[in-house]
Amino acid sequence: MRYLSTRGHPERRRFCEILLEGLAPDGGLYLPESYPQVDAGTLARWRGVYQQQGYAHLAFEILSLYIDDIPADDLRGLCVRTYTEAVFGTPAIVPVRELEPGLLIEALSNGPTLAFKDMAMQLLGHLFEYELKRRGEELNILGATSGDTGSAAEYAMRGKRGVRVFMTSPDGRMSPFQQAQMFSLQDANIHNLAIQGVFDDCQDIVKAVSNDLAFKRRYRIGTVNSINWARLLAQVVYYFAGYFQATQSDTQRVSFAVPSGNFGNVCAGHVARMMGLPVERLVVATNENDVLDEFFRTGVYRVRGSADTHETSSPSMDISKASNFERFVFDLVGRDAALTAELFGPRLSRDGMFDLSGDARFLQQFARYGFVSGRSTHAQRLQTIREAFERQGEMIDPHTADGVKVAREQSQAGVPMIVLETALPIKFASTLVEALGREPNRPARFNGIEQLPRRVLVLPADVQRVKSFIVEHCA
Repeated sequence: MRYLSTRGHPERRRFCEILLEGLAPDGGLYLPESYPQVDAGTLARWRGVYQQQGYAHLAFEILSLYIDDIPADDLRGLCVRTYTEAVFGTPAIVPVRELEPGLLIEALSNGPTLAFKDMAMQLLGHLFEYELKRRGEELNILGATSGDTGSAAEYAMRGKRGVRVFMTSPDGRMSPFQQAQMFSLQDANIHNLAIQGVFDDCQDIVKAVSNDLAFKRRYRIGTVNSINWARLLAQVVYYFAGYFQATQSDTQRVSFAVPSGNFGNVCAGHVARMMGLPVERLVVATNENDVLDEFFRTGVYRVRGSADTHETSSPSMDISKASNFERFVFDLVGRDAALTAELFGPRLSRDGMFDLSGDARFLQQFARYGFVSGRSTHAQRLQTIREAFERQGEMIDPHTADGVKVAREQSQAGVPMIVLETALPIKFASTLVEALGREPNRPARFNGIEQLPRRVLVLPADVQRVKSFIVEHCA
């Protein structure tokens, strides 16, 4: 399996080469040259693997189609060490439960940081440690988080040999619980940088550093954001696992509703669908920061500036530049790398937007790929949280509530709709209190976390200041 850049760089890379890199040399994102195709026989066999052997072995089956430069026994061992009941709290790893008739929730938040990001990040930690040991090298991870990616990455990488983490986050814009999860870590290889700005400022810093090839190579800069293909690939697995739980036969179709900010989670669903998973619809659910909803309704992708990015009660989706979106657009325009480079390079820089609505070919492709969308506001997510609790006795977090609200609007008779749960409610306690008048349940291991000592540095949104910090701590 070889990987190419969405912007046309001529070099083709293998998995372990792009694992440690993140962005391609031309600023593009890596994708496989083609998506492996899953026929009916393979889908039936995988259903048996999941039901009889469990999630870790299903993960091996899927990942091995994309990773051929790690020996099979080693890759299987990495999957088995990652996806255990001890780490994720349940043998099913991602159990599916019914919220209401035809509407299911896939629990992705049973990992160490109570967010779906653990599903990929825990594997990434093992992959990094494995490959760095094999090469005798070290890696400095630079990341950006709007809430959940940071803590998931830090918990996955803490104590890992050969790895340092430099995680940027928007100062004061995460929930108190999210901040405490990250900033209370005292591990020497973990560094938290609170950036004076919004998430997009953090993401811009990561991209700027990654695009400085000399600096990137000298200081061995890698990334754990969803621009890293390995993370997105790991997320493909739970689409198959959810499908097998929600269906009785491999002829049935399902839809997935995905709370979306950076487009990584739902892009994994796109990959699963391209492989042959019987997905009817991929429902993109946004909050008031509705850049993606606008695109799927109109064909116009229009990023917002910092001043126009709303601070909402589903903060992990407060994103106006969906960095993973480039992967989907690359497929949408027929894998035209020159056009993709123009759209996400000069045109976005110059105009702050691009418009595909004038070309009927692209709008027709939306239907082919199964994408629909919708948005949710603060009042609507509060109402959705109340309804889930009053009718079913279920507590759901604000992002999952956005997914449920839009899922109801986009559901189809006879097609199960699976909402991907993104976090446990305790991570957003103030919104749950506003909606229900009571605190959500808290796992005992997190009691008192907000009172722990913190280790974090506040910096301006300045690329050079972040580079200087990395240099100082790599000396």
